[in-house]
Amino acid sequence: MALELQQQLKLTQQLIMTPQLQMAIKLLQLSRLELIDTIRQEMEENPVLEETREVVTEGEPAEQIETESDDTSSTKEVIIEEKIHDDVDWSNYLDEYNSSGRIHFETERKDTPAFETFIARKESLREHLLWQLLMTFPVKEEEKIGSLIIGNLSSDGYLELSVKEIAEISGSAIDKVEHILSLLQGFDPVGVCARNLSECLIIQARHFGLDDTIVTDIILNHLNHLENKNYKAIVRTLKIDIQDVISAVNVIRGLEPKPGRQFSDEEPQYINPDIFVYKFEDDFVISLNDDDVPKLSLNSFYKKSIRSREKISSEANDYIRYKLRSAAWLIKSIHQRQKTIVKVMESILKFQQDFFENGIAYLKPMVLKDVAQDIDMHESTISRVTTNKYAHTPQGIFELKYFFNSSIKRIHGMAVASASVQEKIRKIIENEDSEKPYSDDKISELLKKENICIARRTVAKYRNLMKVLPSSKRKQYMGI
Repeated sequence: MALELQQQLKLTQQLIMTPQLQMAIKLLQLSRLELIDTIRQEMEENPVLEETREVVTEGEPAEQIETESDDTSSTKEVIIEEKIHDDVDWSNYLDEYNSSGRIHFETERKDTPAFETFIARKESLREHLLWQLLMTFPVKEEEKIGSLIIGNLSSDGYLELSVKEIAEISGSAIDKVEHILSLLQGFDPVGVCARNLSECLIIQARHFGLDDTIVTDIILNHLNHLENKNYKAIVRTLKIDIQDVISAVNVIRGLEPKPGRQFSDEEPQYINPDIFVYKFEDDFVISLNDDDVPKLSLNSFYKKSIRSREKISSEANDYIRYKLRSAAWLIKSIHQRQKTIVKVMESILKFQQDFFENGIAYLKPMVLKDVAQDIDMHESTISRVTTNKYAHTPQGIFELKYFFNSSIKRIHGMAVASASVQEKIRKIIENEDSEKPYSDDKISELLKKENICIARRTVAKYRNLMKVLPSSKRKQYMGI
């Protein structure tokens, strides 16, 4: 069989994404903070990009803003001016340079706050415990064991290694490790260095003088009944009155199950919305949040260098032209992103008018396809726009994805959004009798009276999504 080479002409259609299109898609799905980071990175890599500084002159309307450019700005020589202060202690100055040796004197004012007072970092749990350990003046071996125990605590203050493992790592006897562990368990915060929840609660109960009481008995032997609120089983086992059990339960509820929580270094993450929706008179106004987002422009120096007749190398010319095109497309993509977000928000506002007026209970079922057809865009574009974007509304701050809900059919009438059903379930549970909470079947029956037909398992699903306990664990006894 002979091998031969042949040429064939074949015509096919293929979708190729240009770098510019890839950039536009990337910017569209970025959150606001990610967009700011991307712009800062592009400004570092592209010398053509610069941030526009806006200056509002006094007595000028807010709409008329003049932008500073390189044409009108003039570079001034930097002059270092030294001024003689009247508060200089000349006697110390002369004594220092007239004496045979160097004289040290303080120039810091006594009322000036120390530098440490400006440090905002919180003390960690590890630092707090190590400080207490060193205050006991331990020997080298004790300090080593104590540091090893403290270094293996979780963020909640629980010991994550066994005593045997600590003894093997430190090369010390188990009795010695047990002694140091018992010492650390008496440190502040109370209950720290415990190996489990029961030991943590017992340490706190003994600290408050409740040793050998009903409280410690429940913690040691009936913690599972306490978790399930099976107080009758505790009464039968201990043969005591229900009121005594309720009093002990109230004491246990006042203990701290996570003693290291107060030293957590996790800072709260505040949501900065991408878009604002305000109620103005009888209409809603949409405003894009551009705070902290750099306003970009093209550097006039590089534009002049291309237009001028000055001779520059071809490589430099190609480089500048490439960077100019890249910068111009970035600015255009950012503007297109902002317009798309506003357009999508306007469509959401049109479909969910009742929600913005009255709240979550009036949220209507809506899918991405509804908005895509309304503004003549693809569903994938709507999905990218609504990802990691938040809107500040008269009803609160919501992610744009929140407005898209599956529909639940009613017995009579129009369908209702799943988020509205969850809100109804939440209100039913809030208004129930704490001593006789509604079961999932009962909640399903109550919803049927409101023309909403959902199964018991659907109620349980929504209840779990809202992190609401079942009826057996929601039950409250009198006095608790």
